[in-house]
Amino acid sequence: MESQTPPGRARLSDVARRAGVSVSASTVSRVLSNPGVVAHATREAVMQAVAETGYRMNHAARNLRKQRTGCVVALVPNLGNPFFAKILDGMGRELAAAGYDLLVADTLEDSGRHTRLDRFLDPSRADGIILMDGLAPFGDLAGRADLPPVVTACEWIEGADLPRVMLDNRQGGRLAVAHLRALGHCHIGLIGGPPGNVLHQARHQGAHEGAHEGAGAVHLTEFPGDFTMQSGQRAAQAWLALPRPDRPTGIFAFSDEMACAFMSGLHRAGLAVPRDASIVGFDDIELVSHLSPALTTIRQPKREIGRKAARIVLDRIAGREIAPVTLLAPRLMERETTAPPPPR
Repeated sequence: MESQTPPGRARLSDVARRAGVSVSASTVSRVLSNPGVVAHATREAVMQAVAETGYRMNHAARNLRKQRTGCVVALVPNLGNPFFAKILDGMGRELAAAGYDLLVADTLEDSGRHTRLDRFLDPSRADGIILMDGLAPFGDLAGRADLPPVVTACEWIEGADLPRVMLDNRQGGRLAVAHLRALGHCHIGLIGGPPGNVLHQARHQGAHEGAHEGAGAVHLTEFPGDFTMQSGQRAAQAWLALPRPDRPTGIFAFSDEMACAFMSGLHRAGLAVPRDASIVGFDDIELVSHLSPALTTIRQPKREIGRKAARIVLDRIAGREIAPVTLLAPRLMERETTAPPPPR
């Protein structure tokens, strides 16, 4: 019986002999690096030979030869936000299938300031960057010829010539307000995000468009927010401080975290959702479908955002043409926190 080559010590020539392909040809290399260009039978024979010989590709050496790191860096504003978990999961799976590792870094410092990006935007550190912070200080780096490919996801930077993977946030805001209008709410409160944030601006525009579509006037009251639970709590306190006739009967919070905190504030005051106020969130983080009552919200296809962003950065690394904008559709998830308004 022929002995196997000890695992980890096999060479490409050992794999080629075992598979019955030419030792001098680059068939084995093509199977391992670009299997789609090799016939199915040959590919199967080579992969079986790889398993039998225990051959292991030296990724570090391969990347050094190609002058690549084998890594893509995702830059996230606030890693503690559960919204990003599924996006990063979809991103990591897509990159891993292409032989890349995903590294993740937070763009916010403890002080709340956005960190400088130049230490990430270095070809010796990463082959590509996926930037998910629309307030990151990218402007001072724009136009540099030595940057690795950069793709923006979820958020984007106005005026920057960077490809975008994004939800149609404007349509999401329109859907939320249209849902409350259809239930009969004529006074709707908006809990927004930071005024300069592109997500806030798009959702805000969509909400106002939804308020003015169709027959009947809808009054909007705006509460300041920043996408965090703390600002949702402050909005609840501001709502409770209003005279009862002046309180919006429907609330659209621009993030699920703010919606959850607003709902909690009402419960602590002895009020019930949706009996005393209806609430719609935005994002559909995993927690909100398990609440009681379960939150009505606007769903973002988070894993799909991650997959598409990863695919686009890989295409840019390979020098392929890409679309400047990839726009994904939102979806209203109608659950238990919305109902017709209470009688006045």
